[in-house]
Amino acid sequence: MTTPSEPGHDQLDPGLSAIMSERRQLINLAYRLLGSLAEAEDVVQETYARWYAMTREQQEAIAAPGGWLMTVASRICLDLLGSARARRERYVGEWIPEPLPDRTEWISGRSGGDPAERVTLDESVNMAFLIVLESMTPAERVAFILHDVFRYPFAEVAEIVGRTPAACRQLASSARRRIGAAQTPTAPTARQAGIVKDFKQAWEAKDINALISLLDPDATAIVDGGGQVSAGLRPIEGSERIARYILALAEYSPGLTLLERTVNGQPGLVAQNDGVTVTVAAFDVPGGRIKHIWAVRNPDKLRPWTAEPHPIEERTDSR
Repeated sequence: MTTPSEPGHDQLDPGLSAIMSERRQLINLAYRLLGSLAEAEDVVQETYARWYAMTREQQEAIAAPGGWLMTVASRICLDLLGSARARRERYVGEWIPEPLPDRTEWISGRSGGDPAERVTLDESVNMAFLIVLESMTPAERVAFILHDVFRYPFAEVAEIVGRTPAACRQLASSARRRIGAAQTPTAPTARQAGIVKDFKQAWEAKDINALISLLDPDATAIVDGGGQVSAGLRPIEGSERIARYILALAEYSPGLTLLERTVNGQPGLVAQNDGVTVTVAAFDVPGGRIKHIWAVRNPDKLRPWTAEPHPIEERTDSR
């Protein structure tokens, strides 16, 4: 069977470009549903495999190929989310969604990746939002993302989730309540960036008092090492404990270089050793102090920061 990656497929299939143009939208959907770019790419690959497993007659009988691809990808994600809890129970330590960089901050000298594989950085992918999504049931997450983010009517969501439109409306409403309960007023982006910069400088200066002053007294830090690198197996709670942990990291890695970067659309920090990214940290800054820190150290989740990147572009609605 001819696949999309084979030379000359464009000439054999005039509709290929239209089908492949949906790839960006599928990546956007799957990343929001799964919190992992690697898993999102696997979902998209499987979705296209199912499309090309059909005969030409079957493909031509589908009135809206883009909608068919989104439906199939959503159902694959729904199945994966159903087994994700069991997989994450076996995960070593805390699990954090895979962080994504901003398109203007690619590593110097890197070229752009496949222009079809792009993730839009908006409010639906900031780390605090993704963390709340993790608390939802699979059906809640899919119903909410499809309706509230991708603007699918509940009648279409119902066909994907396998429930009635009324039930899907309730699922999305429940998801919104979860988000509303977890959300706190955040400082303007410029203010957040200033606080993160001050945090970086205090870390570099090994100034424990400055670090503590920048942290909310009840702040929480979560570190994801995936069992591959050293990381706390449980959340670190309290400004002083977090500050001491940060300084211990500085002592353990004296050659660490800290860079101010955008992480999932918000001001964050990247730590490098000899030019290799070893940690990506996202921050939640309500008001004037840091409330949450999510630090990803699992090398498998840092691939977008070290490998050929995926350019980020505005999402367009394919519907």
